[in-house]
Amino acid sequence: MATVLMCRRFPRLSRVTAFSTTAKCKAGRGSSRSKKKKQDKPGAAKPGTESGATIQLLKPQDYRVLYNPAAYARGRAGSQQRVDRDSSQALGDTFTGPGTAQAAQTFPAASSQALPPVRNALPKPSTLLEQSVVAVLYREEAEKEKWEVHDSKEDPRMFQRGRPEYRSLSCDSAEPAESLPAEDGDSILQRVAGSEGSPGALAERFLQLSRLPAARRAALAPDPRFGALCHRAVTAIRLFSTPDLIHILKACVPLALPASHPLLEACEAEFCRRAWDMGLEQLLLVADCWRCLERSVPSYLGILFSYANLHWKDLTLPQFVQLLYIIGEGRRSPADLAQKVESTILKHLDAFTLEELGAVCLGLFKSLSGISEHVMRRIADRVSLQMGDMSTYALVNVLKMLRYTRMDHPALMRELGKVIPARIPTTNIQGIMHITLTYSALHFFDEDVLAAVATSLPAKVSYCRSKDAAKFLWSFGCLDYEPPNEEEFYSSLIKQLHAKLHEFSKFPEHLLTALLGLAFVRRFPEELVDFALREEFIQKTRGSKYELDKDLFTLGKSIEIECPTYQGSRLPPQLCQEFTEMVSSFAEQEIYVRPEIVEATSLLESMLGGPEYVKNHMILPHTRSSDLEVRLATDGRPIPFNFKHPVAARKLKDMGVSLTDDLMSQLIQGRAHSPVAVGNAVRIPREERGDGAGTPCLGGALAAGATSQLEPQAGHWQPGEVRLALQVSNRNHFCYGSRRLLGLHCLKRRQLRLLGYEVVEIPFWEWFPLLKRSRSEKLSYLHYKVFCPVLLTRHG
Repeated sequence: MATVLMCRRFPRLSRVTAFSTTAKCKAGRGSSRSKKKKQDKPGAAKPGTESGATIQLLKPQDYRVLYNPAAYARGRAGSQQRVDRDSSQALGDTFTGPGTAQAAQTFPAASSQALPPVRNALPKPSTLLEQSVVAVLYREEAEKEKWEVHDSKEDPRMFQRGRPEYRSLSCDSAEPAESLPAEDGDSILQRVAGSEGSPGALAERFLQLSRLPAARRAALAPDPRFGALCHRAVTAIRLFSTPDLIHILKACVPLALPASHPLLEACEAEFCRRAWDMGLEQLLLVADCWRCLERSVPSYLGILFSYANLHWKDLTLPQFVQLLYIIGEGRRSPADLAQKVESTILKHLDAFTLEELGAVCLGLFKSLSGISEHVMRRIADRVSLQMGDMSTYALVNVLKMLRYTRMDHPALMRELGKVIPARIPTTNIQGIMHITLTYSALHFFDEDVLAAVATSLPAKVSYCRSKDAAKFLWSFGCLDYEPPNEEEFYSSLIKQLHAKLHEFSKFPEHLLTALLGLAFVRRFPEELVDFALREEFIQKTRGSKYELDKDLFTLGKSIEIECPTYQGSRLPPQLCQEFTEMVSSFAEQEIYVRPEIVEATSLLESMLGGPEYVKNHMILPHTRSSDLEVRLATDGRPIPFNFKHPVAARKLKDMGVSLTDDLMSQLIQGRAHSPVAVGNAVRIPREERGDGAGTPCLGGALAAGATSQLEPQAGHWQPGEVRLALQVSNRNHFCYGSRRLLGLHCLKRRQLRLLGYEVVEIPFWEWFPLLKRSRSEKLSYLHYKVFCPVLLTRHG
């Protein structure tokens, strides 16, 4: 029944399969991935637990929303403008790192915002038992909303509560301690209308109005008397003393003046004029007010940074942390401060509170500031020792910077695996996303953490932005992990992608990131793939600030190979040719010339009889890594085929043979065989799928001589021919400290097998040590790999 319901929701969710739907329903309940050998994970995995019962609230279409997720929107507006360092990193040899109305007609979405469950959706209880249950649910939902409420202005400022010095450096946007009665508002405004008043008196009026209750303050904006007060302040802007001008700016924060208000424009110009006559404490306070008012002030920040550079030796620890906070919120990284920032971090490293350490990392991350590995390692050393005392928010900020520097720190990651699973249920969705993305970006596999994320995510998925959903799918696919609740996990995220489809016209990178993550684990939601391969969407990706061609290429060719029954949009042939040439050009310069690959190629040529018996190329260019292709007859005799190699071509020329296209066609072309049909129901467990090195895949390789009509530039199979695809791997193809292949490389091996190749692993832990050994030892190793008795017997 669960499978039937899922199919109704996603009628064209393709999965490569050799199981029936019934078998999937049974097998899917146990985690096929959780039985993976312990060597796949740097730390030992502990079995998960399952709750006895779960009550899930229904969310009808017309309920009234009590929660306003505007804070997410505010945070997103700024963060989307910067380069997302971890989006769609390829994880391959070649590249390291991976409208709206029409969309709505194609895929109707429930809402444009992520809406949480609300208590008003509950029916009225009629019995005492029902009342008790509903009361519990109310409390649970209230707690959940509390966890998910994220204020992009207040949360990064938690460090300011740790020292009294921050009171003079920051603007407290909370309710004033001594508020005035609401009725005082009229008398204050009346006094303004009755007299001109001195600059000091005008400043006092602003302070008094800022202490009114929130509801009364909100009513000031349309009041003409308040407009007159603001106009007077603008007129007298140069008459205010600097402390009075700062008081007026601070008062504007609780008064919630819009960022474009004329009074703020006048204040900005005046503060820029006076900045060099102010102290660093005043400059930082004014900068904090601008942040609270959400007004972009690049000219003022430029003056602040120059002033700080000249007075760097005078910076106290709180002033330094506050400055880094301002740098991060301004999304600007002054290049001339980089070295001074690093030295000051090291100077105060042991004196920072843990929240301050998180604020330092967040400031560096948001401003795209580089940091040396030495400094980051020192920060990680301290965090790994005190992680249990650190707030999750501060910890996530450290992880962001760790991810940015792409530095391995096993001690921190192991400690994180102990601390973070228990915190996942009470962490908001963006925090969980950054935690998960850290594991995938650093290629660190920890089943306990990923299982905790997968367990908590379905109930929180409505809070996911398109970016969050994409990063979750990418991370799980990158690490080639499908959790015990895989169907619930993936179906909830795919549903959220449908709901957020309108966002992908603006952020096409998120859809490609999500679809690649799904492709790694053999999931192809065909409606979404069709949307991503339409001409109008392709044009949006090509106009993006991100490099998305590689991702389009991988997705487009993968759907051809793995879903032959797919009837949707496809990449145009000319684009495929363009992408192939792009990837091949890079491979010729960076991949084929790697010492371990050059050595293996040379030895194979010597062993097999010449360069015409082996080819160093990319059989599947969209998978972005090289293959050493060898062809054998079923009796083990090598078959020559690489006549385009310069040495092989010279041999033919010396024999008086003209190497024409017709001759090449006669040499290479053979009898075509019917393509292999691949079912599109559900996945096979890893043990039978054979994603690990040296194990059969999809019930074994295709029958000898079988091929696919989608085979890329490899010619046709000769009868009785065995094609080997030797994989000279390196550490970047595997999870950190393990022999667990990353998702892209699992996808490559799977597709090679689907096309009829025998995948032969030459793993780095075997081949790299041999590079220092004798030639005969290396030849003996390669001889065994190529002429494997089990392989030849299977095709005999």
